[in-house]
Amino acid sequence: MISYNPLWVTLISKSMKKTDLINLIGLSSATISKMSKDEYVALNIIEKICLALDCNIEYVVEIKKDIE
Repeated sequence: MISYNPLWVTLISKSMKKTDLINLIGLSSATISKMSKDEYVALNIIEKICLALDCNIEYVVEIKKDIE
């Protein structure tokens, strides 16, 4: 399962809001909505976020095992 919790923590540590990220790299609100629901987004979006926030991918996304 994909989780974007590291991204939300990273934004908080940089005193940013989701809208700041939208404006910074031109994300759509639909993409942020998908990320808020831990849904998949294209890897090029993750790349843009990493470059804009000057961070490694582990500060944006993590993979968690599904507990069945």
